[in-house]
Amino acid sequence: MEADDGARVRSEDVPPQNQDLSFLLSSVTAFLSDYGWYVMFVCVGVYLLIQHLRKNRSTDSQSSSVSAASQDPESVVRSQVSLEASRRRMQEEQDARAAEFRERQQRLEEEKRRQKIEMWESMKEGKSYKGNAKVAQNTEEATSSSSLRPKTDRKPLRNSGYSPLSGDGGGTCSWRPGRRGPSAGG
Repeated sequence: MEADDGARVRSEDVPPQNQDLSFLLSSVTAFLSDYGWYVMFVCVGVYLLIQHLRKNRSTDSQSSSVSAASQDPESVVRSQVSLEASRRRMQEEQDARAAEFRERQQRLEEEKRRQKIEMWESMKEGKSYKGNAKVAQNTEEATSSSSLRPKTDRKPLRNSGYSPLSGDGGGTCSWRPGRRGPSAGG
C-alpha cells in the first residue's frame, strides 16, 4: 500500500502544465505581428494559383472531350472542306477588292497626268496655268449671283447723329438695371 500511496503523492505533488493551448496564443500572435502581411500575400497567391490550375484543368478536359468526339473521319473531312471553301471565298473577295483599288488608282493617276499635260500646254500658250475651265465656271457663277440681287437705294437704319454712348435717342425703349438684393416674393 505504501507504493500506491507514494505514486499517489507524486501525481498530487506535480501540477499539470499546459493542458490548454494558451501558450500557442502568444507565439502565434507574435508570429503574425511580425510576418502577417507576408502570410496574407502567400495565402492569396496560393488561392490564385489553385484557381488558375482548376481553370486550365477544366479547359483541358473539355478540349479532350471535344477532340475525342470529333474524331469521326467524315466530320473531320467535312469541316476541312468547309474551312477551305470559306478561305477560298474570302481570298476571292479580297482579290476583287484589290483589283478594284488598283483600277481606281490607275484612273486617278491618269487623270492627274492629263491635268498636268493640260496645264503644261496652257502654260506654253501663255495662258494661266490654273484650270481654265474651272476659272470660267467660277466667273459665270459670280456674275449670275450678283445679277440676282438688284442694288437698291436703301435708307439708313439710324441718323448720322446717333451715338449709343450718349443715351439720347432711345425713344420709348429705355433700359434700366434691375434692383439689387433678394427678389420680392412670398
